[in-house]
Amino acid sequence: MQTMLNALTAAALFLSLGAGSQAATLRTTTSLNASVVRLSDLFDGAGPGGGRELGPGPGPGGRMVIESAQLGAIARQFAVDWRPVSAGDRVVLDRPGRPLRTDEALEPLRAALAAAGAAPGFELELAAFAPPLVPSDGTPGVQVTRLDYVTAESRFTAVLTVTAGGMDPFTVRVVGRAEETVELPVATARLPMGSVLRDGDLRLVRVRMSQARGEVAQRPEEAVGMQLRRQTVPGQPLALADLARPALVQRGATVAMQLDSQGLSLAARGQAMEAGVAGERIRVINPITRAVMGGVVTGPNLVRIEPDAVPAVTAVRTAQVTVR
Repeated sequence: MQTMLNALTAAALFLSLGAGSQAATLRTTTSLNASVVRLSDLFDGAGPGGGRELGPGPGPGGRMVIESAQLGAIARQFAVDWRPVSAGDRVVLDRPGRPLRTDEALEPLRAALAAAGAAPGFELELAAFAPPLVPSDGTPGVQVTRLDYVTAESRFTAVLTVTAGGMDPFTVRVVGRAEETVELPVATARLPMGSVLRDGDLRLVRVRMSQARGEVAQRPEEAVGMQLRRQTVPGQPLALADLARPALVQRGATVAMQLDSQGLSLAARGQAMEAGVAGERIRVINPITRAVMGGVVTGPNLVRIEPDAVPAVTAVRTAQVTVR
């Protein structure tokens, strides 16, 4: 019996010693969430010293490879129970990262430019902005640590300092313009030439001053009811030169002619020789007498013949005559 107890005791002691001296295993791939490399990033079962920092790791989006010889030296230095099996043993350390979003950079930049005197409602335009990589987890902090703003040219140069958890701060230089904008009516869709603009065809947006060169419609009421002389481009200001009052009479259309003179009201039908808008003088021909007369457009296919248009009297002799 004593012999059996001695054997069990020896076995328990052997198992306890084996558990305490269990060999570490190599971690072939590790994703880091900090700016430093720790012993536990290289070995599983590194022991109480697993949290020891070995040195700086790769930046966000970067990679570091530790080869067999260096791994062996690290294990010996920190008493990790691991030995290289072959020269192919190695550990790949990855640091997840993502590009800094443009809005994360623009928000503090807008505030700094507004404080520097940029016009209200300005629009930012960055020249060749290459967003840096930041840790994929967490929200980075962005501060404008330097700003040079030329008000007359709306140009700026700024230095942004970016900070984030598990990353050393770094700076980014950006160059661009803070262009003044103005609220103008623009077309909501592409409209063909000849279209008459309605309320639903327009919306108010802020556009850059450089896009509002020349005479453009400043208010929707300046464009609603006008006819397009060329196709519109959605989102673009409407040049006044491209707007015209809609033609109430089209060339070749049959029109009603009206002559009021000295208590007489004469009516006849004719054919328009040219298009005309309200209040515009056009020529009309009587298809029966072939007399050509001048008149003023007063409505859709309506023309008031001028009393002094002598041919008009000849042209409407067969028309109905009413005495006032």
